[in-house]
Amino acid sequence: MTTPTHHRRRTRIAAVVTGATLIAGALTAAPASAAPPRAIDPFNPDFGPNVTVYSPDTPADQIEAELDALADEQRDAEMSSVRRAVYFLPGQYGTADNPLQFDVGYYTEVAGLGASPTDVDINGSIEVYNRCLTADNCIALVNFWRTISNLSLQVNSLDDDGCRASANFWAVSQAVSMRRLDISGANLSLMDYCTAGPQFASGGFIADSRLPFVVSGSQQQWLTRNSEVAGWSNGVWNQVFSGVVGAPDDAGFPNPPYTTIDETPLSREKPYLYVDDEGRYNVRVPKAQSDTRGVSWADGMTAGRSIPITDFFIAKPGDSVKDINNALARGQHLLLTPGVYDIAQTIDVKRADTVVLGLGHATLTAVGGAVPLEVKDAPGIVVAGVTIDAGAELSPVLLRVGKAKGGKPLGAANPITLSDVYFRVGGPHIGKTTTALEVNSDNVLIDHTWVWRGDHGIEGFDPADGVNGDNERWATNTGTNGVIVNGDNVTATGLFVEHFQKYNTLWKGENGRVILYQNELPYDPPTQADWTQPDGTLGYPGYVVDAKVKNHRLDGAGVYVFNQNNPSIITANGFSVPETPGVQLHHIMTVNLSAGTIQHVVNGVGGQADNTNTGVPQYLVDYPAP
Repeated sequence: MTTPTHHRRRTRIAAVVTGATLIAGALTAAPASAAPPRAIDPFNPDFGPNVTVYSPDTPADQIEAELDALADEQRDAEMSSVRRAVYFLPGQYGTADNPLQFDVGYYTEVAGLGASPTDVDINGSIEVYNRCLTADNCIALVNFWRTISNLSLQVNSLDDDGCRASANFWAVSQAVSMRRLDISGANLSLMDYCTAGPQFASGGFIADSRLPFVVSGSQQQWLTRNSEVAGWSNGVWNQVFSGVVGAPDDAGFPNPPYTTIDETPLSREKPYLYVDDEGRYNVRVPKAQSDTRGVSWADGMTAGRSIPITDFFIAKPGDSVKDINNALARGQHLLLTPGVYDIAQTIDVKRADTVVLGLGHATLTAVGGAVPLEVKDAPGIVVAGVTIDAGAELSPVLLRVGKAKGGKPLGAANPITLSDVYFRVGGPHIGKTTTALEVNSDNVLIDHTWVWRGDHGIEGFDPADGVNGDNERWATNTGTNGVIVNGDNVTATGLFVEHFQKYNTLWKGENGRVILYQNELPYDPPTQADWTQPDGTLGYPGYVVDAKVKNHRLDGAGVYVFNQNNPSIITANGFSVPETPGVQLHHIMTVNLSAGTIQHVVNGVGGQADNTNTGVPQYLVDYPAP
């Protein structure tokens, strides 16, 4: 299979919201006094109307019909407010003669409820195909926001045509997560090569999974962490493996474009719902691990602790932030059921080892310029499965971890952890923030995030104003900085940051470690003056390490330029770092996606990416060169 190079422009379309009835409401005003703790049935907790739980006794035809209907509702619902979670109790689903086959659409989480992935066994297929924007334009570039985890899949494509029968397809881009999977029976393909059109795909994340042969194909960037693979083929620009048994050798970089790290320096698997042998619901919270490879469940239950569901405040859209904060203050954990929560005051997570777990891409939307979520300087706090959207009034930050630099020191053994935490500025509505994610605490682990200032949406910008309204977008959907890291000893595995108007990533803390970084510079600066630093430097690099930093390591990174609003715009460097032996960049690149110029890869070194070499990366194996 060939690995075509291509530009990554996302066609701007109005989302289609089809027939969805389970749209969550906004948070109501806080009551005059705090509500008492809710009684929770540990065997049948109330997760609200947007969660569906199946058992092996549910007729297979019913499951498939309902999931087909859900996929049809969510297939084009990119900008909708529908959020859904689908769970399978332990047992067998589908057979060789009657497989369970369904697709996964936007804002949908599919997961097993076993203690181990092998406790839920599905014979069939769970797939994402290209989204056909027109009859001859089928791509995966906007296949965002979907999750699959904690189950075994025996791939069975019975009754599919020859091409569709060749693999289980997972053709996706950002804000997609595959975790705790055991897949067998056929290949796993990260692109959809069966539809007409360019078949582009743009990135994703796998962790803690045992996989068959994987066809990456036209996937541009991907991180596979702490997993096992039977084999791997292809990839466009960045294919990164960390702690993966069976990972390909990277000695030929950049051909093929593989980056392989034998052991993951720091990891913590994402918390997950499970049902114990007595039928009670719990949340398993894996512990942090150092220098690991392979899956966490090979020899039994993933190491960690279990929290009974009765120790959680189960929030639903309509609950007040006051009640949520009171529950957190009295020591409860927080479970956010699927929906969109309008947040007019900050949710404060203060106590050590608190877990905040979102189901079905639960989304916190800033209201009135609020900071939707703050995590204090306390060890072991975990935030997972939460999306945070900017609102129409400027928020200083969407998620702040720790107070200003110099807060309470935290130990390395039990880091604050963010898993599958996503950010969006613009898209379904106007969004404004100064910074999306600010990390001030030391010893923080970021395990897969997408921090996105939206390059397209349904906000109603005038197409006559710039390219598809980009001048208006630049002035209205404002996101100054994507990620700012002030803390020391911060690790990121899977850091995707795109389209911010100044610093996409600014790293000021010592001893930072990043494994896979993907960035697109903003599409929409109207003029070069809008994209020039105060000292006259042309543009802002996509990844900046502060000049005072002495130690930093980045493995597998790309910065892409597609200045569609004004193709004459120039960015001097894709990366900017201090020139000191302790700051090392390994396997980095820049690329032109048909508009705009990046003159150098890093610090004036590396070739120019422009329209003379569109789609051809400018690579550096190491900086500084050995």
